[in-house]
Amino acid sequence: MLPKKISGLLIAFLCSTLGFNLNAATLRDPTLPGNTSEKGKVVSGSSSRHLVLNSVVKKDSSAYAVINNQIYTLGERVKGVKIVHIGKDTVSLSDGRKLTMFQAITDLKGQ
Repeated sequence: MLPKKISGLLIAFLCSTLGFNLNAATLRDPTLPGNTSEKGKVVSGSSSRHLVLNSVVKKDSSAYAVINNQIYTLGERVKGVKIVHIGKDTVSLSDGRKLTMFQAITDLKGQ
């Protein structure tokens, strides 16, 4: 049998370890995806019209714009808005908006 002092320390250690395990069970894993209750929400009109110019490819008389990871050419519509001009790092839309590539991309592209 263990001496009284050692058995008391052992019991205290086990109780404190058990307490830590119970607290750890309530913590959220930070690597898990966000709250899934947001899935059913409808995207508002302003964010559904958000467009990002990812890339522009021009060769001879052809020009292609990658917007929101989709490829478009001059005259096509993206989210209902017609593309009226494709420049070397910009795209103009019929509603007056002008999409510009992120500056770091255009800096690297020219080197």
